Amino acid sequence: MDLSAIGSLNSALSQARTGDAVAVLVMKKAIDAQAQSALQLLQALPQPASNPANLGNSVDVRV
Repeated sequence: MDLSAIGSLNSALSQARTGDAVAVLVMKKAIDAQAQSALQLLQALPQPASNPANLGNSVDVRV
């Protein structure tokens, strides 16, 4: 393998690493944006109505 081939291989690998790093950063930003959107949707949900204190304290089970 001659030196020019090694140099071009090194350059190609460096560009690939840079491209991968950029792709990972974009993916992280997209995940953060989705998480923020999901949080806003959850916060927009109405609060459930509170039930009376005696509701759900006992269950009748007959076999």
